Amino acid sequence: MTSATTHYPSHYINGQWIKAESQQTLPVHDCSTEALMATVPAGTAAEAEAAVLSARAAFEGWAALPVETRAAYLDKVAAGVKARTDELALAIAREVGMPLKMARAVQVGGPAWHWSNFAKVARNFEWQKTVTNSLVVREAIGVVGCITPWNFPLSQITLKIAPALVAGCTVVLKPSEIAPVNAMILAEIIHAAGLPPGVFNLVNGIGPVVGEVLATHPEVDMVSFTGSTRAGKRVGELASQSIKRVALELGGKSASVILDDANFEAAVKATVAACMLNSGQTCSAHTRMLVPASRYEEVKSLAQAAIAKFNVGPSLDESSRLGPLVSAAQRDRVLGFIKTGIDEGADVIAGGATAPPFAQGYFVQPTILGIKPTDTLAQEEIFGPVLVVICYQDEDEAVAIANSTIYGLGGAVWGGTDERAIAVARRLRTGQVDINGGLFNANAPFGGYKQSGNGRENGIYGFEEFLEYKSLQLRPAVA
Repeated sequence: MTSATTHYPSHYINGQWIKAESQQTLPVHDCSTEALMATVPAGTAAEAEAAVLSARAAFEGWAALPVETRAAYLDKVAAGVKARTDELALAIAREVGMPLKMARAVQVGGPAWHWSNFAKVARNFEWQKTVTNSLVVREAIGVVGCITPWNFPLSQITLKIAPALVAGCTVVLKPSEIAPVNAMILAEIIHAAGLPPGVFNLVNGIGPVVGEVLATHPEVDMVSFTGSTRAGKRVGELASQSIKRVALELGGKSASVILDDANFEAAVKATVAACMLNSGQTCSAHTRMLVPASRYEEVKSLAQAAIAKFNVGPSLDESSRLGPLVSAAQRDRVLGFIKTGIDEGADVIAGGATAPPFAQGYFVQPTILGIKPTDTLAQEEIFGPVLVVICYQDEDEAVAIANSTIYGLGGAVWGGTDERAIAVARRLRTGQVDINGGLFNANAPFGGYKQSGNGRENGIYGFEEFLEYKSLQLRPAVA
């Protein structure tokens, strides 16, 4: 079932599949077996421009449709995603490496919910209000270029194009060239939903070609990008030349702060799980565990017990809790970081720089290292199954360490009471903080401080990113 290679010859532009101009293709590998699972066309700048112009031509008519009409299209897409859950989950498990059962729930179940939820958000939204003598209205920003990553590919695509479409925008999507198969399936679902031509467009390709057209083209009004901070800086630089709106969801180095009166068993177990999700390939992963120095040995034992339950194996193996990384380059990068940590004197609590014994696949064993707050691994985003443990002397030092990186995306605080944990969380310069194991809320704003980006995703907060304000100044009523 998974041995054949699927070749996608076309981009999706102006409501139809257009055969690629170039013969060059981009390979997609199964990260558990390293086998070639698919190819997609390497898009050209001309194809990206054609998609932009198609989106521009479709914008006025799409934005003028009743909200209910646009929301109904989203409901159709949601139904299509649900109907093809198994196919999407299999593709993502192979492309990204998340175990299949979890990929079905997280990587597909989440997006299906968001498609429906954004339809509800738009239906319930207050599109205009009176402010003294002004009528303040909300309108779609225009054509949106969406550039998305490989780690949660369908989720990140959905969190951009679903709210943009229902807001009245038209879009051009450039999915990750590493994990594009799920995007091709989604394009088929959108086509089947019957959206008008040009409203949604997809051009595969690499960032320096297709992505840069979206960031620079004068007919693109907004760029929404998720990826590395380095690439986000490039997108922001290019987009600034035409004063586009830019939404950036970038890197993270999130801290889980365990206070001295916390439930240590629960806190350590949850922090390890929050770090290891998707083999650590999560921008908001809790990759730094900050603990009282006096409890370090206790934390080590708890962490070793927690990490022992993360069975590493191929993504299609039902016994696997941790799959491979997305590519050989990512595997080698993560192993290099682990080696750097060890060379700098890290205490190896679990794992290490030796890859697990698999004949194929991009595997890294889950690793926990005790380090100093000044070490490389306390600052750099590793993007792999690596948790670092850092000791602090008091609460003020814990806060200082948590805030000591260029990032500010996620985090957690564990305390004896919610009140104490909340008081510490308010001092953290980060976009979201889990309090004593508080669950992720897909309607709450998701995004970061500092070099973790700007703008927010999820629910009404993500929806409003794609809207402009317009004030209509009204004459006073004649007496």
